[in-house]
Amino acid sequence: MLKELRPAVVFIVALTVITGLVYPLAMTGIAQALFPRQAQGSLIEHHGQVVGSALIGQAFAQDRYFHGRPSATNAPDPNDSAKTVDAPYNASNSMGSNLGPTNKALIERVKGEVEKLKAENPSAAVPIDLVTTSGSGLDPNLSPEAALFQVGRVAKARQMSEDRIRQLVQQHIEGRWLGLLGEPRVNVLALNLALDQLK
Repeated sequence: MLKELRPAVVFIVALTVITGLVYPLAMTGIAQALFPRQAQGSLIEHHGQVVGSALIGQAFAQDRYFHGRPSATNAPDPNDSAKTVDAPYNASNSMGSNLGPTNKALIERVKGEVEKLKAENPSAAVPIDLVTTSGSGLDPNLSPEAALFQVGRVAKARQMSEDRIRQLVQQHIEGRWLGLLGEPRVNVLALNLALDQLK
């Protein structure tokens, strides 16, 4: 019996070392060598201080900033561990809302957001990504249409011309990867940092 058991134990230990130690260390080393910025979390610095990541959205509530997609992430309620509270862009709890298209709470939330945005910009159609959450709840990007939709509000709050703000948005549109993959997008944090640097 020991004769049959020994190869199985050796095989399990060898596979554990290879797949649990050697392979992860090799992939981490390769990632650090080939893609150092991405391997460190794609962090964005402003005046030498880390202010966020290009991969995780942030909540911007003031009118003077562009707002990202709504986030459905939450966190445990500090007063009652059996409940949760909204915690937008909570990277430790990445999730969508899991509400279906016929869910009354979702329909009411979206209608309320659309009405609020229509009051802000009555002449334009509301882009869908300004009222719907992403699957992860952490999306740092907006469609160019969603960013351009907010130009009037931002320009008014900053007492700047809409043309100057629109031009800044156009400068921050990232195209499809290799011209084929993905959709054009605008990173909200990068756009807001550039906005703060405008004179």
